[in-house]
Amino acid sequence: MYKILFKQDLVPNVHLFKIEAPKVAKKAQAGQFVVIRVDEKGERIPLTIADWKQEEGSITIVFMEVGTTTHRLALLQAGDSLLNFVGPLGLPTHIEHFGTVVCVAGGFAVATIMPIARALKEKGNKVIAMLGARNKDLIFWEDQLRSVSDQLIVTTNDGSYARKGLVTEPLKELLESDERIDRVIAIGPSLMMKFCAKTTEPFGVKTIVSLNPIMVEGTGMCGCCRVSIGGVTKFACMDGPEFDGYQVDWDLLLARQRIYLEEEKISFEQWQSQHGISLDDV
Repeated sequence: MYKILFKQDLVPNVHLFKIEAPKVAKKAQAGQFVVIRVDEKGERIPLTIADWKQEEGSITIVFMEVGTTTHRLALLQAGDSLLNFVGPLGLPTHIEHFGTVVCVAGGFAVATIMPIARALKEKGNKVIAMLGARNKDLIFWEDQLRSVSDQLIVTTNDGSYARKGLVTEPLKELLESDERIDRVIAIGPSLMMKFCAKTTEPFGVKTIVSLNPIMVEGTGMCGCCRVSIGGVTKFACMDGPEFDGYQVDWDLLLARQRIYLEEEKISFEQWQSQHGISLDDV
């Protein structure tokens, strides 16, 4: 069992857990993830490692309430435990001194980009971070991201905070400026990553994305997380989760992500019914 040491509600429907997992914390690196299971009847879900402390033996994860499992997860409190907590999984982010790196985070993916930006900064890179969200109420860790960046640009779709618009707009402006950009790392919703790659492609700047296909066991045996990269089938759990954004078959990825939408809806409705929970309660 893996004890929840600390819980924090970051913004509506987004929560942070600090989990006691010393063996995972000992080996964790930026860009990796864990696969968790709430109990013996629960499904396995992948969650990115947002932070870790080796001396404390803890791993920090951030998740959004989307389906049955994440809603069940959100009901847990500090002192409760998870049955399974497997990791670190996936290949870590390739970190070296590139020069100037733009780190683009969409929504709650700021939790994923944070350790990457920090590692890049520690390697002597100039880090320009971009944080985008639908509105002001969904922004968190702004100060933390600023602390590991040379420059931070914040956008909201509705203009309720900072700059109005999508992150692709300041990204394009930066690429069109006189500043040399050596690498872009974009993490967030698949559509956002797709259009970040489309934005950078005319400029020929290496663009890395972190894919989030359907995943089950996280070791490459089930094949559920397969993605097409440059026409070749890869497994996000073993070969990724990070890939060259220009090589991703985005249409296939988006289609595969929608495969179980109806089943997920039914599962959530059944769970609500079994526990007497209404939509107003979640």
